[in-house]
Amino acid sequence: MPSRRPTRGTGRSRAVSAKAVEVHKPHIPRALPIGAHLVCADNSGAKEVKLIGVIGYKGRLRRLPAAAVGDMVVVSVKKGVTELRGQVFHAAVIRQKQPYRRADGTWICFEDNAVVLLTPEGDVKGSEVRGPIALEAAERWPQIASIASMVV
Repeated sequence: MPSRRPTRGTGRSRAVSAKAVEVHKPHIPRALPIGAHLVCADNSGAKEVKLIGVIGYKGRLRRLPAAAVGDMVVVSVKKGVTELRGQVFHAAVIRQKQPYRRADGTWICFEDNAVVLLTPEGDVKGSEVRGPIALEAAERWPQIASIASMVV
């Protein structure tokens, strides 16, 4: 009597995937590793900051955490008002030099890497933002978009 072989592993699954309806989220390359020096684009008093952490980053062993446009990061103030220098704040990345592709097919990049200082709750420390901010950052942080002069 012939034995029945299990059908597992034959590669002939008839399962239908439900991912066909899912909207594709654009991939933004993480171009700002820990240790990067960034421009502070608001009027909070900080001029230059150093990236020391990325909020919500889950990475691989021994790989440096990195941030992209729209991410919340932890920064240390390197240049600026003496009261702020050396202090640690939360910030949101609003510009990055590394080009990335949007869902409509256009490629975008900026002249510098810039952040806006935030409180841990997500409120903006300054009252204005110098220069343009990325659309991806504006969608994620409406408080920043409301005080921005230009959204690209």
